[in-house]
Amino acid sequence: MNLIPSKLFNFSNACGIREKLREENQKVVLTNGCFDVLHPGHIFSLENAKKLGDSLWVALNSDMSVKALKGDKRPIFTEKMRAYILSALSVVDGIFIFNGSRLTDEILHFHPDIYAKSGDYTIDTLDLSERKALQTIGAEIHLLPFIKGLSTTSIIGKFLYSYLP
Repeated sequence: MNLIPSKLFNFSNACGIREKLREENQKVVLTNGCFDVLHPGHIFSLENAKKLGDSLWVALNSDMSVKALKGDKRPIFTEKMRAYILSALSVVDGIFIFNGSRLTDEILHFHPDIYAKSGDYTIDTLDLSERKALQTIGAEIHLLPFIKGLSTTSIIGKFLYSYLP
């Protein structure tokens, strides 16, 4: 079965679409993450991010990036599968995959109007290079409401714990 994520673009095409949206005076919101096992906390965050602008884009960590950040047992789903799942959400307008652990270069080239991050972060805990890139391009930074206890890591832990003898 070949799952084709309808809203997945290579980075160059995503930047081209972003330029067209700028010409149409549309506010572009960017968020990012692994989205390894999509759960209600993700949906809540994405819905709130979408409310901030006209078009919501997700920078999705590549498989290699997730493995570097989360360990050898992750990701649970491949990047194409995760992109396919995100593509099914009406609040998501576009997705691109990035390989690094940080989004600095992508921020500088994609040039979002607004950057949205889950509320388990603070301005001080955002990566400094990403924060500087956002300041350089004049993007607004919004920290979204966070539902405590709903992280992929905790959900995977609960699932594994429930099946231990």
